[in-house]
Amino acid sequence: MPKIQAATVAEHRAMQRKAILDAARGILAEGGSEPPSLAAVAKRTGLARSSIYQYFGSKDDLLEAVIIEMFPRWAAYVEARVDEASAPADRALAYVDANLHLVASGEHAIARGLAAFARREFLAESSKVLHDRLRTPLDEALVALGCDDPAEMGELIQAVIQRASLMLESGALAEEKARALARELLEPYLRGSS
Repeated sequence: MPKIQAATVAEHRAMQRKAILDAARGILAEGGSEPPSLAAVAKRTGLARSSIYQYFGSKDDLLEAVIIEMFPRWAAYVEARVDEASAPADRALAYVDANLHLVASGEHAIARGLAAFARREFLAESSKVLHDRLRTPLDEALVALGCDDPAEMGELIQAVIQRASLMLESGALAEEKARALARELLEPYLRGSS
């Protein structure tokens, strides 16, 4: 019987599962042209390929587990950063900063990999839930600012985030510069509205 590396079998299995998910995320973050195979994940974790099948029956099951674990964590991070601010303008700017930080930390590269390789129907449903959840703090801040059309203004702010994200991912900007430019563009409107 293999030796467990935790106090209990359940803790050991949780550690192994986390290592597998971390390995899959790492492969996705590298931006290759192929999805993470179970063999590549096994190699990265130091587990036998057959051991991976104890946790995930297929590559699709593994990618869906990455989505299930990653999307709520991303949303919780953004919500926590927004909740640290009190004024509506500060909340909207915290939303921008949090999203750009996640892009700079590599989370967006993982999401791009998932978009390329995960089952479309599962990804579409999960992405809609994530985007709806992510937009809520921004929409609430824009409503509190008295914005005439918070949904459309939110779309414009998302466009700024998206463009700054592309610049971050291409290496054209460092995180601090991307955040500073986004703030320079958005702050006059957000502060003028409050």
